[in-house]
Amino acid sequence: MRVGIVGQRGNTRAISLVEDICDRLHRDAVEVVVDESTHEAFQRGNVWHENGAGETPIPESRPVEEFDDCDLAVSIGGDGTFLFTARGAGTTPIMGVNLGEVGFLNAVPPEQAVESVSEAVEQIRTEGDQLRKMPRLSASSDAWTLPAALNEVVVQGPQRGHGNGLSIEVRVDGSLYTSGHADGVLVATATGSTAYNLSESGPIVHPDVSGFIVTEMCGEEAMPPLVVDTDSTVTVRVDNAETAVAVSDGRVERSVTPPAEIRLERAGTPVYIAGPPLDFFTALGKLE
Repeated sequence: MRVGIVGQRGNTRAISLVEDICDRLHRDAVEVVVDESTHEAFQRGNVWHENGAGETPIPESRPVEEFDDCDLAVSIGGDGTFLFTARGAGTTPIMGVNLGEVGFLNAVPPEQAVESVSEAVEQIRTEGDQLRKMPRLSASSDAWTLPAALNEVVVQGPQRGHGNGLSIEVRVDGSLYTSGHADGVLVATATGSTAYNLSESGPIVHPDVSGFIVTEMCGEEAMPPLVVDTDSTVTVRVDNAETAVAVSDGRVERSVTPPAEIRLERAGTPVYIAGPPLDFFTALGKLE
């Protein structure tokens, strides 16, 4: 049994919680690995035993891209830390521990983290996987494929605002939805509806809804956001611009040279979620 843990970079509370979880898992005879940043924090701070880890050895350092051979991955921090973990975890189930942010991807409060991780390990050991699934969004062109997004994919010009933007055409399963000039197009999962999508005036969609949200970004003749089935294929054609970019979850981007077409559809592999279910409406109450 192997558990991989990612602590939010630069967050001493996260690192302290990683230590507590490692100590418990060591007593439960579970192998633990941590991401490189967390391992560096242990070495740099020299606080491992001072913070109560006892005789627990400092866990092995491993790139998060190698967490796909773990039985469970634990993300401690905010939604950004969860997305970072999900990019490397593959089909490994993820448990998110929320350190006080809105935390739509993190269902476990810090005071319950040690017991929740231990219970999830025991469940995987004795009962097998009983997991929830979140669909991811794949974006590709003839030249590239972006890493699958859990929140959203954005297609936009190099700059936003008056005099910039793109000439776009958006189709759903081949049928024209909208065309014209806009800063860009955002396609979000239901999970990502409360992230960038919401700031672009897209709707909040409950994560149990099977849909993707298509939101035009500052269109000159804007169309309202559209929710389509996750089996749909959305195509965004870009014209009349020197360059554009497609961005997955705000981190990984590819250059687009117009005229070009970007295909967006459900990725083959979802994200698997372990641990207690999220209280979605409580998390909504934290939005400002």
